[in-house]
Amino acid sequence: MLNTLAKTNIQLNRSENRQFFSFLLYFTVFLLLLIAYHANAVASNTQITATRYWAGPEYTRVTLESDRPIKYSIITLTSPNRIVLDMQNTALSEALKRLPSKADPQHPLINVLRVGNFTPQTTRLVAELKADATPNVFALAPSDQFGHRLVLDIYPTQFTQKPQQVEQDSLMALLQKKPKPVTTSSNRQESAIKTIASAQPKKKQTITVAIDPGHGGKDPGAIGPGGTMEKNITLSIAKKLKAKIDQEPGMRAVLIRDGDYFISLAERRNRARQANADLFVSIHADAAPRRTAHGASIYALSENGATSTTANWLAKKENEVDLIGGVKLDNKDHYLKHTLIDLSMNATINDSIQLANHVLNEIGTISHLHKKNVEQAGFAVLKSPDIPSVLVETAFISNRVEEAKLNSATHQKKLVDAIATGLKHYLNTQSRQNRIEVADTR
Repeated sequence: MLNTLAKTNIQLNRSENRQFFSFLLYFTVFLLLLIAYHANAVASNTQITATRYWAGPEYTRVTLESDRPIKYSIITLTSPNRIVLDMQNTALSEALKRLPSKADPQHPLINVLRVGNFTPQTTRLVAELKADATPNVFALAPSDQFGHRLVLDIYPTQFTQKPQQVEQDSLMALLQKKPKPVTTSSNRQESAIKTIASAQPKKKQTITVAIDPGHGGKDPGAIGPGGTMEKNITLSIAKKLKAKIDQEPGMRAVLIRDGDYFISLAERRNRARQANADLFVSIHADAAPRRTAHGASIYALSENGATSTTANWLAKKENEVDLIGGVKLDNKDHYLKHTLIDLSMNATINDSIQLANHVLNEIGTISHLHKKNVEQAGFAVLKSPDIPSVLVETAFISNRVEEAKLNSATHQKKLVDAIATGLKHYLNTQSRQNRIEVADTR
């Protein structure tokens, strides 16, 4: 009897074990299928692979880089003021989760950034504002090392002007000519008085030099082998050059950029005009794929093609800076393009070349020259139609030896002294004297 009960108990245990293992097997398969389904669902969502946040004096920019275009909608809310960006079928990636930590709570416009899942199919980005602002959203296609990008620009109410409008200002200011006065007997006498007055010696004019430190903000420029960023070198040299020029009698300098923030190429030109600049000097540090390249170079504008392959390559690289900011310099207005070419191809380019030659000669006394002649190329930042403009490539930051020199305060001072001396020599030329009347009409 006991044997029979024991055998029955063993059979029951075996049956229970089989049921348990069957359940465990089914559960494991179900779990794997669930994981696979979830992984497939995540993979089917748009993945944000990188985020960038930049806050400047004129607007704030948030860039979301992804593996495919982002489907989005945007709304503004009040109490408090908020900008809400909803992204459909977009995963809440780790890169996106890190975005709020990039915002500076001390910034006067953005109070806080928040991200999260608004619905299972919608990821929401909220920018809580400290003041009234206007959003502008646009998409950029993949370019070079960048993937798809969705760019959110947030403009304070006092800076809601479109970037393209800013670019046209420097051109349109010259096109808006004053009407010719009608000659009458009453104003002939006034004209004669003005003629006599003009023959009197004029008060010495204060020369304004606009100094443009290249790159800035989210655009670091070239990066040296030791990690030195071009934007930091150019700002350091520019500040020293301003201090030097401000000490010269009859001269003053203005900085186009006085901190670490991004400015479009068109806006740099526009700021020079707003300052009534007589000269424009853009400071850069060169870079090349060949690490042994070394020496300084000076560039002026050319509308007829670059003077060398290197000049053409460098101009293309520098002009692509605005793609980082999402603002393309291509103006589709044929009339404005034609006007720009007409204005740039005459006296201003000739004076720019003379200015560049004086600066080149002085830099050649303290540094090796990569090119012994002034190079010309289509640098967008030099296209101020009535301001002699030059671009100074101080050295090759891609060269380890010259990277160290650029970080040297002693070498920076030598560069500043050379540039300032070159500017003064140009101002003493007859060509500069001939431009005084043109400058006075601006």
